[in-house]
Amino acid sequence: MDSLLEQLDRFSEVLAVSRTTHVSTWDPATVRRALQWAGYLRHIHRRFGRHARIRKALEQRLQNQWKQEGDSGPAPAPDLANFQALGHCDQLLSLRLLANPALGDASFHCLLQQLFPGPGVPDAEEEALQGSLARFARCRAAAHMLRFHAYSENPVLQKDSVMKTQAELLLRRLHEVGEAEAEGPGRLLSRLWERLPQDNFLKVVAAALLLPQASPRLQEEELGVGSPKTPGDGRQELLRWLLGKSDIVVAFCRNLPAELLTSVVGRHPELSPVYLGLLTNWGRQLHYDLPKGLWIGTEPQDVPWEELFSRFQSLCQAPPPLKDEVLTALKSYKAQDGDFEVPGLSIWTDLLLALGSRV
Repeated sequence: MDSLLEQLDRFSEVLAVSRTTHVSTWDPATVRRALQWAGYLRHIHRRFGRHARIRKALEQRLQNQWKQEGDSGPAPAPDLANFQALGHCDQLLSLRLLANPALGDASFHCLLQQLFPGPGVPDAEEEALQGSLARFARCRAAAHMLRFHAYSENPVLQKDSVMKTQAELLLRRLHEVGEAEAEGPGRLLSRLWERLPQDNFLKVVAAALLLPQASPRLQEEELGVGSPKTPGDGRQELLRWLLGKSDIVVAFCRNLPAELLTSVVGRHPELSPVYLGLLTNWGRQLHYDLPKGLWIGTEPQDVPWEELFSRFQSLCQAPPPLKDEVLTALKSYKAQDGDFEVPGLSIWTDLLLALGSRV
């Protein structure tokens, strides 16, 4: 017990130091040891969670630690103030290091590798691979660790700063595995798709595609002197992977909100014909129910009229050339159907009427 209490005291000091300028002296090995230490305490939390005597002793030590006054060392952090906090002390440490600008570039890079392992991770580390994004989603203050400061240009990204954090980490890992092996990015993305919650992962992919140009410091970190790679390679890898997976791109276009998809398609024209083609197919699967006066589907999975209209409306509210492309396509489909002006004969006529546009 004495040894365990001593370990707890020492880690409390490490956690306090992690938000000071002292971390500038930490090398990658120190970062790895600190994370291993945090993992050990998380193990203690799991092991002794139901052991009343040990739990009480540890909690008492934590409370005493934060009540001490007059110390000359770094001020303690109240986050590790009870036994329950031991269960996520690795998250506390990681977030503080990521948010601390004093952490050196090599140590920062090492920390990202520890939190976001790529392909070829041993079985013993599967939990880290599957939970890397989820852990950050639970960190309310994750926005403070961002290395970018230009998100104000996109209102969609402004709505979820945690998603932006996940997207930045994903792009960093794509760049790293891309340098290691040619097929690394695609393998990493496929592996994440198989193991992570798919709806959340699709939102992370969309957020990554919407990230602004990297800051000068990030470009230097990623490219290095004489590197042939250019900023945005991670986004291109995402696009290649997405466009090469027909089932995933369908899920991407079907499950994400209309506003978010419009922003992504507006930023990456390569996705425009794919998205518009899917919308066209979904529209052609609907038929007009004369008694009800509605366009309806024949199968449960068919996209309802309301959603189809919402997605076209969002696209038509986008700036040119996307708006012009979509309106031109709708008018072309209407002409192919006979160029009717009477509602109920062509879904494209009805969409144009509902959108307030006529030939």
